[in-house]
Amino acid sequence: MNKKNNKGNIILIIIVILFIFGPYIFSGIEVLFTSISNATGWFKDKSFVILSSDSNSYLDDELEKFAKKNKIKIRIEHAGDLEIVDLLNDNPEAYDAVWISNSIWLYMLDNSYLVSDSKSIAIDPVVMGVQKSKAQELGFTNNIYNKDIVDAIKNKKLKYVMTSVTQTNTGASAYLGFLNALAGSPEVLKEEMLDSPTLLNDLKSFFKGVERVSGEDEYLMTMFKNGKYDAMINYESSIIQLNKELEKEGKEPLYLIYPVDGVAINDMPFGYVEHQQDKKENFKKIQSFLRSKEVRKKLENLGYRSWYGGIKSDANKDVFKKEWGIDTNKYLIPQKYPSKTVMNKAFDIYVEDLRKPTHTVFCLDRSGSMNGSGINELKEAMKYIVNREEARKDRLQFSKEDKITIIQFNGYVYDTSKTFNGYDVDSLINYVDSIYVGGGTNIYDPSIEALKILQKEDPSEYNTVVILMTDGQSNQGSYYNLENFYKNNNIKAPIYSITFGQADESELNEIADLTNGKVFNGKSGLKEAFKEVRSFS
Repeated sequence: MNKKNNKGNIILIIIVILFIFGPYIFSGIEVLFTSISNATGWFKDKSFVILSSDSNSYLDDELEKFAKKNKIKIRIEHAGDLEIVDLLNDNPEAYDAVWISNSIWLYMLDNSYLVSDSKSIAIDPVVMGVQKSKAQELGFTNNIYNKDIVDAIKNKKLKYVMTSVTQTNTGASAYLGFLNALAGSPEVLKEEMLDSPTLLNDLKSFFKGVERVSGEDEYLMTMFKNGKYDAMINYESSIIQLNKELEKEGKEPLYLIYPVDGVAINDMPFGYVEHQQDKKENFKKIQSFLRSKEVRKKLENLGYRSWYGGIKSDANKDVFKKEWGIDTNKYLIPQKYPSKTVMNKAFDIYVEDLRKPTHTVFCLDRSGSMNGSGINELKEAMKYIVNREEARKDRLQFSKEDKITIIQFNGYVYDTSKTFNGYDVDSLINYVDSIYVGGGTNIYDPSIEALKILQKEDPSEYNTVVILMTDGQSNQGSYYNLENFYKNNNIKAPIYSITFGQADESELNEIADLTNGKVFNGKSGLKEAFKEVRSFS
């Protein structure tokens, strides 16, 4: 009996030791294995790792088939173009090749010699697509200049949607292209040129025409189809695919505009990440495949200019349709991109002075289920987003012209705080810090309250956005009240929702469908979700 007790005590002691010291023991084993792996290469993944832009995923299957046929073990990791720069700067050893949308981002790397042997896979201009009837009305079906587009916007004859300038390649490329054109297309765009009042006024007028901003290219297409907009800025290939969908649905296609004084062009380079020479041979095989006739034909059928420079009279006319404003017999004048220093200054000027101001209303769940880590995580995420210096690291900070309102709710609208100056946020940070939890969940009444606040804004002066964050299922309030208010008041502000905990996604998707919004997953981290949703405003 004593032996059994002793045995039981020993097992209990072992369990206690593992519970207390287990994480340290396993962490030590992990460090040991990592050290052995780094020193010997025994456990190292031998795959050829390609860091590829999200927009290149359509060729994944072909790449994997080619690699298998040639006995090359590959792994493809996708990320946004601007995120790729951060990944390469932080951990270049993790990748063997990079396939990005635009060479300009390779200039933003900390090590300018990191990527070598870079070659263009295809050409994809960033252009404005305008509803054909509107383009004819504006006289945009003939040769026009970038200034003509700005004048139409300035005279309130044209509005458009686009992707985020600071978070997406299309938005950034479009901005830098217009910037260069409106500066007079100089041989070299210099830093001091960005101080020109005329240039800044023209750019500010241009961005006043923005009706909605998307943080990703794919959602921009969905948003456009589900809304009522005149125009959009996007890749030529994306607008071609959108036009096919619009025509299938019996809707008016977009007419693509190519200013004669220059177009922002993406060259889609595939380059080698210089850190080990033993994979260079595989890199060259893959690069040659991507530039092969077989792949070029597939690219052309998808709306990419698979030929390198100049014109192509025999381009696929079912894809590059003349009635959509596309003329492959016409040479495109590419806009020059500036240096890294000038680009950084240009992006800072955009955020602080050029971007159309927003009024963002945050609806924050303070119900009882948020108790503990939930409310703490929410507070940290909100402090990051509202805190100017923190958000500035990702160019997500609010400008002095932005308005911010915070509504906290449980079973009803609990309390509200606001600022009319995006620089003046100390009171908001203190307000968020003072939130405590309790009560049920009602996501509909605070959404209506947010829309009532935004209803007062002039849409020509402010973009309006509601960001709703909840961790549960609504047990109070009514979707039908929200639906009736939204439809009866002709409101256009989207509601973007962030899920957390046990949030009911079906309820949030219903709200997204109603308001042409989107649902973001915050269950793996609220801070990342708030960062993502901020790029949509």
